Amino acid sequence: MSVSEKGSDNVVEHYDKGEHVDPETHVDPAFAKRTIRRVDVNLLPILAILYSISLIDRVNISNAYVAGMAQDLQLQIGARYSIATLIFFVPYILFELPSNILVRKAGAARWIGSITTLWGIVMVGMAFVTTWWELVICRALLGVLEAGFFPACTYIISTWYVRGEIQKRMTGFYVLSIMVAGFSSAMAGGISEMAGIADLGGWQWIFLLLGLITVVAGASAFYFVQDFPDKNKFLDQEQTKFILARINKDRSDAEFDHWTKAKFWSYLIDIHLWSYALMFGAVCTTTYAFAYFLPIILVQGMGYTTLNAQLLTAPPYVFAALYSFTLAWLSDKYLLRGPFLIFQAIFAIIGLTLTAFHTVNGVRYLGVFFGIAGGSANVPAILGYMQNNVTGHTKRAFASAITIGGGGIGGIIASTVFRSKDAPGYRPGLWVTIGSQLIIIGTTCALMVYYKFKNAAVREGRSPPIDGRPGFLHTF
Repeated sequence: MSVSEKGSDNVVEHYDKGEHVDPETHVDPAFAKRTIRRVDVNLLPILAILYSISLIDRVNISNAYVAGMAQDLQLQIGARYSIATLIFFVPYILFELPSNILVRKAGAARWIGSITTLWGIVMVGMAFVTTWWELVICRALLGVLEAGFFPACTYIISTWYVRGEIQKRMTGFYVLSIMVAGFSSAMAGGISEMAGIADLGGWQWIFLLLGLITVVAGASAFYFVQDFPDKNKFLDQEQTKFILARINKDRSDAEFDHWTKAKFWSYLIDIHLWSYALMFGAVCTTTYAFAYFLPIILVQGMGYTTLNAQLLTAPPYVFAALYSFTLAWLSDKYLLRGPFLIFQAIFAIIGLTLTAFHTVNGVRYLGVFFGIAGGSANVPAILGYMQNNVTGHTKRAFASAITIGGGGIGGIIASTVFRSKDAPGYRPGLWVTIGSQLIIIGTTCALMVYYKFKNAAVREGRSPPIDGRPGFLHTF
C-alpha cells in the first residue's frame, strides 16, 4: 500500500522521525534525523535572511514616505505614491515564470546571488533620486530583479521535503523573514535621525544604508545558498540518496522532468493551479496593505508621531511569527491544510474589523496584531497547500510562479485601495482587505470539496492516478 493510501487522505509518514526510506530498506533514525537537520540548517536560514532583506527593500518606501520623502518628491500630489508602490508589481508578475525556469539552469546560488546584488545597487540609487518619476523607474527595476527571488525560494524548498513536513519549513522560512522585516520600521526610524548628515535627508539614508546591506548579502549568497537536492554539494552520497528516496516515496518526483510545450499548455489551462494564485493574491492584498500603509495609518489615522509609529510597527510582526509557526506545527502534525487556512482568514477578518471600525486607538492597534497574524500565517499556509497538491518539478515551478504572481496582483490592489482622501479611517481599503479574506475562505472550501471527490474517484478506480503518479492523493 502506498504512503498516500494509508489511513485517511491526510496521513503521510513523517520521515523527519527517520523511520525508513522505503519498506525494504531501513535507515538508522539518528542518521535520518541528522540528515534532515543538516538540510534545515544549510537551506533555510540563508534564504530567510535574504527574503527578509527582500521584504524590507520592497516596503521601505512607506518608512521613507513618513521620513521626508513625501515632501521632497511631492508624493502627496494625486496618485503619485500609489503609482510608485504598484509599479513594482508589474514587472514582478511578468518575470516570475521565466525566472523560475532559469533558476534550475543557472544554479540557485549564482541566480539568487546575482539578482540580490543587483537590486541592492538599485536601492542605493533610490537614495539619490530627485523627482518622483525617477523613484518610479527605480521601483520598476526593483520589481524586475526581485521577481526571480521568492518564487525560486519556494520552489527550491519544496523539492527538499516530503508533504508532511513542508508546512513547518515554509512557515519557519517565512516568519523569520517577516519578524526581521517587522523591525525595519524601527530601524528606519533610527536611520532617519541621520537627516542632515552629508546633506542627505533621513529617507535618503534609509535607502542608502539598507541598500548597501543588500549588496553585501547578495555577495554572500554566492557562497551560502544551496541548490536542488540532486545538485547539492553539502550532503555526502549516502545522505543525498536518502533525501531523494524519501521524496520519491512521498510523491515520485525527485528527478527533474524537462519542460515541453505540451506540459506548459496543460499547466496553463489547469484551473486548479490558478485557484492558488487567486488565494495568494487575496492574502497578499492584506499583507502588502499593512506593509505599505501601517506607518501611515498609525500617524494619520491614530495620531502617533512618526518615530512612535515606526516603533509600533514591529510588535505585531513578532506576534505574527509566533502565531504562524504554532499553527504550522499543528497543520503538519495533523496534515490538515484547508481548515487552518479558513481559521486564519477568520482571525484576520476580526483584526481588520477592529482596526476599521473601533473608535479606541488601543483596540484598533490590537486589531493590527490580529490582522497581520492571520494574513501572515496564510502566506506560507497557501504555499504549503499548493506544494502538497502539485507534483513534478516543472509543474511545481509553474505553480510557484503563478501563485506568487497572484501575490503581485494583490500588491497592486493594496497599493491602490488605501487612498489619501480616505484618511484618517481608510475604511474603503480595510473593506477590500476584509473581502480578500472571504475569497480565501470560499476558494479553500471549493478546493477541499474537489479534493475529497477526486481522491474518492481515484481510490475507486473511476479516475486515473493523479498526474499519472499511482498512490498520490490530494491533501486537504
